[in-house]
Amino acid sequence: MKTTFEGIVQGHQEAFQKTFVPAQYEVLDKMAHAVIQALKSGHKLLLCGNGGSASDSQHVAAEFVGRFEKTRMSLPAIALTADIAALTAIGNDFGFEKVFSRQIEGLGQKGDILVVLSTSGRSPNILEAITQAKQQGILTLGFTGKDGGILKDAVDICFIAKSHKTSYIQEAYMAALHGICEVVETILFG
Repeated sequence: MKTTFEGIVQGHQEAFQKTFVPAQYEVLDKMAHAVIQALKSGHKLLLCGNGGSASDSQHVAAEFVGRFEKTRMSLPAIALTADIAALTAIGNDFGFEKVFSRQIEGLGQKGDILVVLSTSGRSPNILEAITQAKQQGILTLGFTGKDGGILKDAVDICFIAKSHKTSYIQEAYMAALHGICEVVETILFG
């Protein structure tokens, strides 16, 4: 079968149509309002993921710290994927499963929010991060795909992109995360 850009785009559109339905909008609304409450209360966002999701977590953290669409005060968000010294030291000394949970232990505080991105919902280091966050009273928001994996039941609130293709999953949850950024900015800054 010959791959065409028309077919690729059609696949993305189908994934978005299956994903963005009223029940998912309710999930995203709950997430956005949880983020707003945490930020209003002086807390921060911690974000993590692997591979492309690691980059996506940095992207979203930058939207909060820098700006999304409005010029406004900076909002506290830390991508746990950005500190290469911490990642390699923790990975070397404790194992790759601990690269995020150790950072949460040191940086996280009760009332913060952990945002995890995992296309499979089965990444051991993401699941360890969720466990650590819950031990510290940190609300967990999950973004995943496929059947949601273990992650869907491990996090407090979960958004599941309805696809089995990694690129479609990542693009759907980035659209969702951008939507959350916009809602947060609009409500907090008019």
